[in-house]
Amino acid sequence: MKFVSAIIKPFKLDEVRMALAAVGVQGLTVTDVKGFGRQKGHTELYRGAEYVVDFLPKTKLDVAIDDDRLDDVIAAIEKSAATGKIGDGKIFVFDLAEVVRIRTGESGTQAL
Repeated sequence: MKFVSAIIKPFKLDEVRMALAAVGVQGLTVTDVKGFGRQKGHTELYRGAEYVVDFLPKTKLDVAIDDDRLDDVIAAIEKSAATGKIGDGKIFVFDLAEVVRIRTGESGTQAL
């Protein structure tokens, strides 16, 4: 099993969600986060005062999947989240040792 965590631009959330549903992902967790990478933030002007915005708003998606769906999930996120501009985000993949569904006690791939 794999745990896929993706950082994307917030306005791309609906497109990514639909793309993941199309490849068979049944559930995901979404978190609003702030951060920066190579973008390094930017400066803005508010009421005549210039200030630096270091942390940019992003959306984090977490998905637990079977090993055989990994390539499809990565491709779906890449295609639907891409704008071609800096700050499109990143996808992180982790090995998932165990999953347990609390309600039924199922474990492993049956809990997904």
